[in-house]
Amino acid sequence: MTMSTNPPADHAVDLPEDIEPTSGPAREAQDAPGAPGRPYRPVSRMRLVLRRLRRKPNFWIGATIVGLIVAFALLGDLFNIYSQGQQDPYSFNSPPSSQHYFGTDAIGVDLYASMTAALRKSLLIGFLAAPIATLIAAFLGSLAGYIGGFLETATNWVINLLLVLPVFYVLMIISPALQNPQSLPAALRWMGVIPPWLLLVLAIGLFGWMIMAQIVKNQTKSLKEREYVKAARYMGVDTLTILRRHVIPNVASLLIIDAALGVAAAILAETSLSFFGLGIQAPDVSLGTLLQDGTSAAVSRPWLFVIPAGFLVLLLTGVALIGDALRDAIDPTSEVNRA
Repeated sequence: MTMSTNPPADHAVDLPEDIEPTSGPAREAQDAPGAPGRPYRPVSRMRLVLRRLRRKPNFWIGATIVGLIVAFALLGDLFNIYSQGQQDPYSFNSPPSSQHYFGTDAIGVDLYASMTAALRKSLLIGFLAAPIATLIAAFLGSLAGYIGGFLETATNWVINLLLVLPVFYVLMIISPALQNPQSLPAALRWMGVIPPWLLLVLAIGLFGWMIMAQIVKNQTKSLKEREYVKAARYMGVDTLTILRRHVIPNVASLLIIDAALGVAAAILAETSLSFFGLGIQAPDVSLGTLLQDGTSAAVSRPWLFVIPAGFLVLLLTGVALIGDALRDAIDPTSEVNRA
């Protein structure tokens, strides 16, 4: 008497996340994972992360929120007859209406047109400042961790110094100088050719890399003891090539999470500085300048404050949801640890 070793047809076998059936008949037999002789192949890390992301409701919610806000910032002017800064002499302090979708301010400027321009500026600053900080963290952290010695010590000194300093107050101190480069020493007056908002981007990026650099440095110190890194070093491969081929790819997941969450941090930093009059200056507008203008009218003309504040909250929430989903998809243990 012979016994079949095949599982029943209705028996489901749970497969690891990192394997999947090959194409052809095995792919078609996905509903019967216990079929004999079914070949499998490893799944790349990128496909595995994307598969996990598709299962995260917070990713879809965050992506929808951010996508709609970006679409509104880029295409919103197509549905409006007024341009940024254009005044309507017949509508002062008008509430939202069919003519002015978000209302007007005290001088008749259409808030809808100002809102689209402000979102474009804030999003641009956020999407530029965050990668700058991440690139600095990746380069300095990996270089200090791999080379060690005096470079690692000096990097630690700089990181600890910048972490002790209140970054927001430092930005408040240097922002007026960035708005008026002629007040800087002669050796730095060349910065006057750079737009002030771009100098603000550089300032935010230069003060947002320290924590991630420390993490990358510690990861690199562990990675440089791996066999493939040692083999590359013994074969005479230069340091920058080793970092580019063997170190950075292994910490890329951390850098992606840092860049995603850094967008929200950069937007919040710009908004805070502009709110206090130290960031974006007229005639440019951003979320911070709109909030500053609407604060005094929050009770009498609430649309001037509530609408920019609502967009800011939605934008930060959407970016934070995407960052959390990326973290859970790249490192599934993070979700378990939070629970």
